[in-house]
Amino acid sequence: MASSLREVLCNIKFDRAVVIADDNTARLCLPLISHVLPEPCPVITIAAGDDNKTLETIAEVWRGMQDAHLTRHSLAICLGGGMVTDLGGFAAATFKRGIRMVNIPTSLLAQVDASVGGKTGINFRGLKNEIGVFAEADTVVISPEPLQTLDAENLRSGYAEMLKHGLISDDATLVETLSASPAEIVSQPEVLGHLVERSVEIKRVVVTEDPREQGIRKALNLGHTVGHALESHAMSSGHPVLHGYAVAWGLVAELWLAARKTGFPTERLHQVSAFVREHYGLPKVDCRDYDNLVELMTHDKKNEGDTINFTLLGGVGDIRINQNATKAEIIDSLDYLLCN
Repeated sequence: MASSLREVLCNIKFDRAVVIADDNTARLCLPLISHVLPEPCPVITIAAGDDNKTLETIAEVWRGMQDAHLTRHSLAICLGGGMVTDLGGFAAATFKRGIRMVNIPTSLLAQVDASVGGKTGINFRGLKNEIGVFAEADTVVISPEPLQTLDAENLRSGYAEMLKHGLISDDATLVETLSASPAEIVSQPEVLGHLVERSVEIKRVVVTEDPREQGIRKALNLGHTVGHALESHAMSSGHPVLHGYAVAWGLVAELWLAARKTGFPTERLHQVSAFVREHYGLPKVDCRDYDNLVELMTHDKKNEGDTINFTLLGGVGDIRINQNATKAEIIDSLDYLLCN
C-alpha cells in the first residue's frame, strides 16, 4: 500500500496535504503509510461510526483544513472506510470550492463500493447521505493490507455489497461463488482479491456509463431503498447497524418485490434469503415500525414526486430501474424479510 501511495503522490501536483482518518484508522492504518507522506502532513482525526457523518463533523474537518492553510492546490488523503471517504470526499469537494483527493479505503465495504464512483456526503436529520455532491477522487489506492485489521462483522458488511454487484452483473457463476460462506472467502486472500477486483470493475463500468445517476447507475441501488430505511431507523433508535447489513436485509425485501413484480426467480430469492438470514440475522424491527420505515423510503433519492422508486431485477443481471411499489406491497416485502 505504501509503495502504491508513494507512486500516486509523485504523480499529483499539490502544495500541501492533510490526511483525514477516523480514530480507528488513525491508530491501525496510518502507520502503514506514514513514512511515505509528505512533510508536514497534519492528520485530521474524526470519531468513527456512521452516526458521526454529520454537519458537526464536517465542520471539524473544514476547520482542520483551514488550520493547515490548505489552498485550492492542496490534497486531502482520505484514509478509512466508507464514512471517511464519504465525509472526507465531501469536505475536499467543498473546501475552497474543491481540492484534490486520494481515497485509501481501509474496509471491504469502502474498497468495493463507497470509495469508487464519486459519491460523497453526510447524513442529515436522520436520513442517509442526504447532503452531498458527486466528486471523483483523483486516485483510489486499494490494498489487502488494511483488511487484516477488520473484524468478521465489518468483512460481512462489505461482502453484502459484493453480492449485490454479483446480482446486477450477468455473471451467474459470480453469484454462486459469493453465495458461499463469507468466512471461507475472506480466509482465502487470492480469492478475495479476485472478487474485490471483479466487484470494483462491475461498479466502474456502470459509473462510467452514467456518472450522475440519471439512468443505469440506479442499478447500484439494488437493496438500498429498503436498506437505507432500515439503516436510518436503526440510527434514530440509538442502535446503529453496519451499512452492509442493512443492504443485505434490503436485498431480501427488494428481491421479494422483484419476484412479485418483475419475474425474479423465486428459487434464487429463497437462496439469497437463506444466505442473508444465516450470515446477517434479522433487523430489530417489527410491524409497529412499518409506517416509519415506509416514511423513510419516501425520502429516497431515486424517488420522483410521491412515488417510491426501486431498482428490481427480472433475473441475475436483468436490471429494471424506476420500478415502484404500493405501501401494501412494501409491507408484504418486510413481512417476508422478517418471517420467511
